[in-house]
Amino acid sequence: MKRIFEPTQGSLLVSEPFLADSFFKRSVVLLSEHDKKGTLGFILNKPTDVTVNQAVDNFPDFEAPLYFGGPVETDTLFYIHTLGETLKGAIEITKGIWFGGDFEALKKMIEENKVTSDQIRFYAGYSGWEPDQLEHEMREKAWLVTDAPTDFNFLGEPEVLWGKVLKSMGNEYAILSTFPEDPSLN
Repeated sequence: MKRIFEPTQGSLLVSEPFLADSFFKRSVVLLSEHDKKGTLGFILNKPTDVTVNQAVDNFPDFEAPLYFGGPVETDTLFYIHTLGETLKGAIEITKGIWFGGDFEALKKMIEENKVTSDQIRFYAGYSGWEPDQLEHEMREKAWLVTDAPTDFNFLGEPEVLWGKVLKSMGNEYAILSTFPEDPSLN
């Protein structure tokens, strides 16, 4: 995986080690939209202690954790998945990873056991940036941008994802992954 300098749909934002923002500290964000109207993405490595069944009324029995996708519209459910076009209305973010789709059709697919928890991730909220806001934050050294690899498993282990992505970006970034969260405790 290589570092890129311009965010694009399907790229990953990786927070710099010293970003202290409580929402984005040591986060990896998959960008699902990036254009002149702004940027939308989901934090991939912030699970909550709630399951989708606990958060959503009348949801089929489906044991899947709910993730914190970002601080915008936290009362709204979003989902990214690997179901592709089998879920009508889904939009491909990057090769093999899709966003949204018909919610009622998704619930029916779950009821019929056509979806497994390793094919989908649910998010409360999303991360959003106004036009040019993300670029400003990048100039302020808050974010690194890299391509999402084609074999990227966004459903992998969230607790090690930040370091894993940094290491995959090469030696100069791998060293950042070893920085302690609080250097004063070092």
